[in-house]
Amino acid sequence: MNKKEFEAVIRLPAPIRYEYFIKKAADYEEVWGLFNAGWASAQDAEGNVLLPFYPNEKFAEAFAKNEWEGCKPKKIELRDFLEKWLPGMKVDGFKPSIFPTDTDSAVMDVDTLCEDIEEELEKY
Repeated sequence: MNKKEFEAVIRLPAPIRYEYFIKKAADYEEVWGLFNAGWASAQDAEGNVLLPFYPNEKFAEAFAKNEWEGCKPKKIELRDFLEKWLPGMKVDGFKPSIFPTDTDSAVMDVDTLCEDIEEELEKY
């Protein structure tokens, strides 16, 4: 991905970045989180724990700053994400924060995210 494409994608509104995330996750069968002696997380105004996920290493690396300073991108195989991560997050009450940038994020329900990824995978 060139710099121009990178810049264009991060400027997209959160719902469009979410769609981009779904397509890329299905294409490459992986998602990326941020890790530093534990997975990066944040809290929303209601106190929900949010875990950030990105469609590739470059995007994850670009947002490893501020409260996530020192975190490194870490790949999660898509099958593990669907079969282990998302069910575990649902049990723990955590919410996926898809492709957060400096301005916004698509905070999703675990079931919706899982359904959207599975639906995209059916196209392959």
